[in-house]
Amino acid sequence: MSVWGKIADAVSGLTSGSSLGNLFGQVAGHLGIDVGSDKGQQEGLSNRNQIAFTIGFIALSAKMAKADGVVTPDEVDAFKEVFDVKQTEFRNVERVFNFARQDVAGYDAYARQVANLFRSNPGILEDVLDGLFHIAKADGVFHENELLYLQSVAEIFGFSDGEFARIKASHLGPDEADPYVILGVDYSISDEDLRRAYRRLVQENHPDRLIARGVPEEFVELANEKLAAINAAYDVIVKDRSG
Repeated sequence: MSVWGKIADAVSGLTSGSSLGNLFGQVAGHLGIDVGSDKGQQEGLSNRNQIAFTIGFIALSAKMAKADGVVTPDEVDAFKEVFDVKQTEFRNVERVFNFARQDVAGYDAYARQVANLFRSNPGILEDVLDGLFHIAKADGVFHENELLYLQSVAEIFGFSDGEFARIKASHLGPDEADPYVILGVDYSISDEDLRRAYRRLVQENHPDRLIARGVPEEFVELANEKLAAINAAYDVIVKDRSG
């Protein structure tokens, strides 16, 4: 069964007012993974990460959308762009999305639960933010209230103002963002330190690294987009310095 099917099955067993934690616990209980061996422990961690990541992302996406109680085509389309959801899974995704929207908890409660789940792995928290940025700009307009929402979530996740500026800049594109901000470096940085910073970001945002973190494979396309922004920013700086 797909991750969507497992989550949707768990949703059907929950009542109104249940939380993200309840949902995660229900799904994790249905995994049935043998953790007695090293391989089983690795598989268990990967599956738990994928499910926790997916639930948390859906919840925060739903809270970012208008709380009108209905999943609109635009919202589903934006979500499809992030997760590349198969046609057969649309109903499962809508069930989970609607559950998150009906929960009385605010977005900050969801964000804190996600932060607690991945406190020791900030790379996954940044992956969540990347997905939320993608949805926020999916309609071609990046509203101020969406930016404030993302900034608040990033703060709950433990990101500094500088780190949030770097993440945001990587989603604005090379024509709109400062390449130094995209790489998270100072203008006075040496060429050697610049290369080190660039290589570190490339390594951290490589699609293989995301998969190793247990992030669903559907997020690979977003990783490719972010990697392209990082490469473009580095190229701009190198060209400017060599000129």
